Order: sequence, then C-alpha cells, then structure tokens
Amino acid sequence: MESIYFTSEERKQITLLYKRLFRLSGDTLQKDDCRKLKDCLIKAYPKGEIPRNCFGMNSVIKSLQTSIIIAEEIGMKRASVLGIMLHEPVQYGMLQLNEIEESFGSDVAGIIRGLVRINELYAKSPTIESENFRNLLLSFAEDMRVILIMIADRVNLMRQIKDAEDDEARQRISYESAYLYAPLAHKLGLYKLKSELEDLSLKYTEKEVYYHIKEKLNATKAARDKYIAAFIAPIQQKLEEVGLKFHMKGRTKSIHSIYQKMKKQKCPFEGVYDLFAIRIILDSQLEKEKQECWQVYSIITDMYMPNPKRLRDWLSVPKSNGYESLHTTVMGPEGKWVEVQIRTERMDDIAERGFAAHWRYKGVKGESGLDEWLTNIREALEHADNDLEVMDQFKLELYEDEVFVFTPKGDLYKLAKGATVLDFAFSIHTKLGCKCIGAKVNGKNVQLRQTLNSGDQVEIMTSNSQTPKRDWLNIVTTSKARSKIRQALKEIEARQTEFAKETIERKFKNRKLEYDEAIMMRLIKKLGYKTVTDFYQDIAIEKLDVNCILDKFTELKKKETESREDITYRSAENYSIQQPVDDKLFKDDVLVIDQNLKGLDFKLAKCCNPIYGDDVFGFVTITGGIKIHREDCPNAREMKARFGYRIVKARWAGKSQGRQYPINLRIVGHDDIGIVTNITSIINKETGIQLRSININSNDGLFSGVLTVMVDDTAKLEALIRKLRTVKGVKQIDRG
Repeated sequence: MESIYFTSEERKQITLLYKRLFRLSGDTLQKDDCRKLKDCLIKAYPKGEIPRNCFGMNSVIKSLQTSIIIAEEIGMKRASVLGIMLHEPVQYGMLQLNEIEESFGSDVAGIIRGLVRINELYAKSPTIESENFRNLLLSFAEDMRVILIMIADRVNLMRQIKDAEDDEARQRISYESAYLYAPLAHKLGLYKLKSELEDLSLKYTEKEVYYHIKEKLNATKAARDKYIAAFIAPIQQKLEEVGLKFHMKGRTKSIHSIYQKMKKQKCPFEGVYDLFAIRIILDSQLEKEKQECWQVYSIITDMYMPNPKRLRDWLSVPKSNGYESLHTTVMGPEGKWVEVQIRTERMDDIAERGFAAHWRYKGVKGESGLDEWLTNIREALEHADNDLEVMDQFKLELYEDEVFVFTPKGDLYKLAKGATVLDFAFSIHTKLGCKCIGAKVNGKNVQLRQTLNSGDQVEIMTSNSQTPKRDWLNIVTTSKARSKIRQALKEIEARQTEFAKETIERKFKNRKLEYDEAIMMRLIKKLGYKTVTDFYQDIAIEKLDVNCILDKFTELKKKETESREDITYRSAENYSIQQPVDDKLFKDDVLVIDQNLKGLDFKLAKCCNPIYGDDVFGFVTITGGIKIHREDCPNAREMKARFGYRIVKARWAGKSQGRQYPINLRIVGHDDIGIVTNITSIINKETGIQLRSININSNDGLFSGVLTVMVDDTAKLEALIRKLRTVKGVKQIDRG
C-alpha cells in the first residue's frame, strides 16, 4: 500500500494494531488468510480512493481498531475480523463480493453483505430515534454478527472522536449512540459497552454535566472507599459466623446513570444517596437460594435501619427479563443511605449476562421473539469459543412479514410484506393516496402496483386530476389502504349521483318537460339497471347521453298515454265502484293454535282482517270459538291486558292454494285528473289480486277513501302498497 493513503505515524500505528489483533485472533485464522487479506488490501488502496470519514479517520486503522474490540471484548474472531477489514473496499467497488466469497468463504461474504447494506441505509439520512429504524437495522443485518460489529464500530468511533474538530458530527454520532446502539448493546448483554456508549455520549453532548459528576466522583472516591469498608466489616463478620459462603463487592453507578437519577429526582449530585451499591453474592444451592437471601436480609436489617419504601423483592416475583435479586436501602454510619443487593451466584450471572444466562439456568424463553432470538445468539457467543461457525444458523426471521420503507426526508414506515406503492401512499395520508399516480423508488420511476422491499426510499408522485379507481382495491394489500379507497369511492359516487340528478333536472326544465318519477323508474328498469345509483353513475361518467334518456322518457310517456286514450278520466270526487267477487269457497290456510294443535275451528277477526303471513294470536270467545287477530290489531293491547288468560299462541303452518282475504287500504292524496284510473290500473295489473270496491270522497282538491282488495298473503299486499305509493298524487296509503 503506497504512502499516499497513510502518514508515517499511521504506518507505525497499523503495525502495532495488526500485531495486537493477530495475538487475539491468529489461532482462528486459516492457512493463507493473512497473505490473501494483505493482497486484497494492497489491491483496494492503491490510490487512496476509499475516503476517510468525516473525522478524518483512516479506513484501515478504524477497521483494525474495531476488529480488536470484536476479538477482545466480545469474543468473535476470524469471519468477523475479515468481514470488518474488507467491507469498505467492497462497498466502494475496489473488490467484488464473489472474489471475497471464493477466497474466504460464504460466512465472511455474508457479513460484508450485511455491513454494506446497513451503510447504504445510513446514506438515506434516517431518523434514528425511530423504533422502526432499530427493527429495520436488525432485519437488514440477517447475521447477528453484523449487529455486534456495528456496536463495536460505534464504541471505537466514540473512543476516537474526543478531540475531533467537527463538533456537529460528533453530536450527531453521540445522539445515535444513546438512542440506537446503547439499547442494542443492552439487549445483547454487552453491559460494559452499553455503559461506555452512554457515558461517552453524555461527555460529548453535555460536557459540563459529565465533568461535574466525574470530578465529584473523583473527589469523593477515597472517602467512599473508606465508608464502604467500615459498612461491610460487621456484616462480613456476622455472615461468616453463621456459616454462609459468599463474597461482597461495591459498585459505583456510571456517570450516565447518576445523571439520570439527578434528573428523575430533580436533585444535585449530593442528593443522589445511592451512588454506589453493596452487592452480597451467595454461593447457595438452588433449593436454599431464597431462604439464605432472606437470612442475609435479616442480619443486615438487624444492624442497620431499613427504609421500608425502598425494599424491592424480585425473589418472589422476578422481573420479566428474568432478573432476580433482593434490594434494600439501609441507614448506615453517619446517617447515610446505602443500597444493598442480595443475590446468589446464579442470579448475579443472570443480572450481568442478561437473557443468555436466564436461558442457560432456567430454559425460559424471552418475552418476545427478539429477546428469544438474542438469547440464542448470546448463548452461541459464550460457548462456541473459537469456532463461531455455529453463528451461520442464526438468520433474523423476526421481520420476514414486514418491510420498512423510507420517505425522501428519512422518515421510516413499517408495512406488511407485499405492500405496494399505493399502500405506502395511503399509509402516509389519505389525500396523498387518492392523488397518487406512481412513485420513484430508489430514484427509479415505478407504477402504483410496484411491491416494496425493506430499505427502499420512496417518493410518491401525485396529480390533481387523479381520483381513486375501483381496480385499486386489487392493487393494495393492506386493510388500511383498502378501507380508505372504499370510503373515497363512496364519496365520489355520492357526488356523481348528485351531479347526475341535477343534470337531468336541468335538462327537463330546458325542454319544459314535466318530470314523472314513476315513468322514470320504469324507464330505468327497462334499460336494465338493477339500482338507480348505477343509472346515475353512467350519466355522470357520460356512458349514457342525457338527451337520449330524455327522448326515451318522452317516448315511454307518450306510449303509456296512448294506451289510455280510450279510458275516461274523471275526478276522484264521490268515486265508488263495487265489483263482484267470486265467493267460491277455498280450504282455509292452516293455523297452529296454542302448542301443536291443528284443525281447530277459528274465524278471522273483522277488526284487523289478518291474512297469511301476518303475525297473529288467538282469542277464545265466550261461545268457545277462537278468533284470530293480528299482533298489531287496534284491539290487541286491551284484549291482552284485560283477558290475558284467554289469549292463545297462533302461527301460520301452511298456505291453502287460491285462498284470498278482503283487505281494506286507506288512501289519501291530491285530486288530480286520472288519479283513480292510475290506481285501478296498477291493481288490475297485479296477478293474484282482485279489486272488490273503491269508495273515495274529494274535498278542496284532496281526496280520501278506502280500497278493498282480495289478496292471499302479506308479501303480495306489501308489494302492492309500495307500487301505489309511487302513483303521482298519492300521499299516504295504509292498511286498515
């Protein structure tokens, strides 16, 4: 590698770092790995085309430093080290991934692929505080080693930028460390690295706070150590006397956690009384753990006064993450509060190592799929020693049913796998979805139905002339988008129907035609439309010509008028007809009376004229016969109230062929010429219905009267009433 890319100081640094890394991981390298790695790096860095980062850090040195953290502090060796050293040359096109796979194997190539993909994510300027971004990161990594490498790389970066001139970049990196990388490290049980990331983040973002707490801790260290020794001496003596096996240690809180306490309790440094905790760790048999922990608690609280509000019993009910311990805060010498944590070796292992230890001791899985998966990873790291090929089995499948998609501004949206551009548009906003005509995905124009993948950057394109289409329902896959499209289509349909109605009304006025609702309904049916809405929709989209509809309307009206030319039209005033009705006897419809009694004699009550299909009941008369009334008979309420003991249940059980009943219909309307003719015409056209009589009186332009028709069931009666209500001039018609 030529000196164009390295200063003389950097060349010395590379030599030292390489020797240290080789000591840590050399035993896991394969034959010729070092030679092949050197050849690749010489090929990749001939002209210094791989840029330094924004802090001016040399790519090779940064990779060596990260590799040392991975090998020394996490315990990962060959594949991870080679992946770190070679991923930037692949990312910048200096080396090809297939070359790496051929020389070093698929596991190294897989790690590089994951690191390159994640670096591409960062190029999209994501909002890293988003929980979605953390999930996306994990789904992109596939191999968990990639996440561990990222954490190590971030720890290294945070260590190296303490003197960086670009403070804005350092602030950004520090916020990312606190929001993204520290929580990931915590989930993986990397508590030391997690605390370091949090402390360094505080150091760079709130320098005065960090150094204030650090100076206070340094100033009080000697006094703190002396106090701890005095506090534990009598406890140690008593525990030894009762024969318990144990060891004790003091633990000072991290600067970051002290600051969090200060903010939470709204107090100065001096007000944080549990700056340190005394931990008593027992070597107990599993069946004696709780008993011995409470024994220690009893001994301590006999010596020092406990604060009852500060007792935390995670022995009886462990935390959801498996944490078990007994915490108490007691008043020590000089009136100072001291936190004491009592636990066993097994509990301490779980507390220090997180889910992995819990898995090992208890076999209990984590709270969620992620925790369970991370447990497996940690377990593999702890027990695989130098052979980390076992890591290949761990591929992240948690997010296989989800995709994470960026907006141009870096906001991140989570969608179901298979989601399209149109789904994404509606997930942002309904208006955006309704106006969507396509999108740019990673800079390329695509159609509405384009399926999205995790990491895609999507810019929705819109047009003010665009409106939702019914076939969009076949494009979207999410229920949210589907419901929004249906809602939008209904609104469009309602507007179009209203527009079509107004258009027709305007055309009628222009031609000075009188609009007849009944004729229009018959025309719509004649044209083959099942619903009036469909008819108006076709008018709105100009599938039907309004002028043509008016011509057909005029033609139909003329045809119906001509067919009635021989009919004498007259006023409804004092109109009365009586038509003979064939009174031949039919067998009565079958009624089931009371429970299951058939064949009983009954009569139909004249007060309400029940017919087949009506809800009915029976009333036992004084003579012993049964009269059948409708449930809504005007006399029903009084009969049931006064003579409830004479009411029997009744229901229709069979229909007699040809049986008809006389029904009275009360009718009210305007006395227009031809009104009676129109009414009688409709009745006469109905099959199975006979007109027995009409009695109508007219007064001041209004008429009212009674029609008596013969009908065989309620279905036909209700259909007739609906048709009579459409007759122009009829205002009200009800069954008597």
